[in-house]
Amino acid sequence: MNQKQLQHLYARAGFGLGYQQLSKLKDQSKRDIVSSLFSASKNDTPIQLDLSEFKSLRDSYLKDGEKLSTSEMMNLRKKSRLKVRELNAVWIDRLATTDEILREKMTLFWANVFVCKDNTIWHIQKYNNTLREHALGNFGDFVKAISKEPSMNKYLNNKQNVKESPNENFARELMELFTLGMGNYTEQDIKESARAFTGWGFKKDGAFLLKRKKHDFGNKTFMGKTGIFDGDDIIDIILEQKQCARFICDKVYRYFVNPKVDKYHLEEITTLFYKDYNIKKLMEYIFNSDWFYEDKNIGVKIKSPIELMVGIQQIVPFTYLKKKQLVFVQKMMGQTLLDPPNVAGWKGGKNWIDSNTLMFRLKLAALMLNNGVIDLTEKGEFEDSFEDYYMEQKRKKRFFKTAVSWAIFENEYENISPEELKELLILSEMGSDTEAFLANLKIESTKEYCVQLMSLPEYQLC
Repeated sequence: MNQKQLQHLYARAGFGLGYQQLSKLKDQSKRDIVSSLFSASKNDTPIQLDLSEFKSLRDSYLKDGEKLSTSEMMNLRKKSRLKVRELNAVWIDRLATTDEILREKMTLFWANVFVCKDNTIWHIQKYNNTLREHALGNFGDFVKAISKEPSMNKYLNNKQNVKESPNENFARELMELFTLGMGNYTEQDIKESARAFTGWGFKKDGAFLLKRKKHDFGNKTFMGKTGIFDGDDIIDIILEQKQCARFICDKVYRYFVNPKVDKYHLEEITTLFYKDYNIKKLMEYIFNSDWFYEDKNIGVKIKSPIELMVGIQQIVPFTYLKKKQLVFVQKMMGQTLLDPPNVAGWKGGKNWIDSNTLMFRLKLAALMLNNGVIDLTEKGEFEDSFEDYYMEQKRKKRFFKTAVSWAIFENEYENISPEELKELLILSEMGSDTEAFLANLKIESTKEYCVQLMSLPEYQLC
């Protein structure tokens, strides 16, 4: 593997790599490098916030069958929303610092496949860890686990899905967005599969619960098969359709290889995936394929806001001193983790860029690394009240607060030339205007040049 191919692998399987890591890997074989990525992500380390306060709150409020008062419920919900914001920050920190980088990149990918939103912290944390647990496992087991998650149960209204009046929302999205894609099932399939998921619920601790009195135990006819099917049976039948493997492989290809799909290669990985739905085998095959490293696939993907943020942090380590500002930055670029726009998730690609987001993205490195001034006034989902929002509006321009570890950066990059730094940070083809700009740029220090490179339009691509 040459340097550009190695950088390409780590840009897609992770969020880039630094100079020292590149130096250690450049003499290794492709197979060994890919193998080490999977070995490092063999285990999954769940995110565990301290939620003890919620257990005591719920236990004290709900013992002896008592219901929460309005004020108690509002207090519980406010505390939960604040914890969801904390989970957002902890997840981003995990992405930037973990050794299980491939598993975390896959977790981020799956979060935009099995899209879900929930302000109940003990449920959404469980959901997030389920994504992480199954990210490189068996896809069929993954779908079944996600279908039983409390957050998904609530988000797609399956808690309202009962024998007497089936709710079709989850069944429809299961096929349209999670497994098959629009046009690969019938309205009757939706109706029959909705019956199979009736009565699916959860206990107070989030464990799956089948409410037998609410479940339809009758015969269902789904995709040409008839039987006393439950939700797991429906998923098994869906997995029998090669279109399911093709639908998921299409998403994988667009995210990890190229937004423009090569139909031949798509069919190649679809056939492989359809054999056993093993996600790990699929990703190993892709990363070991010669076509993955072709020039046409390198530097052609627009980084998502999270990829951009974490990528900067990979090169120049820093910490956020004001976590609330972290949420605002995500909001401004159009991707707030745990707060998807709808059940279809973020569209990605060119949709990340418009006149406002592009200007902000170009300023992002300077903002984060030089404590830049920013107008953080846009209202987001994580605001606690109108009063909080009003005060934010009054404050207007403020400094973005980070603690930047320039000493660590300079220790790693003190002997690197400007050209080497440019090749490390920029994967896409350089435009003539950019080349001219850099040729006339007076380089005063490595760290300032790094910020300049991260402010180029070409740095927006990986």
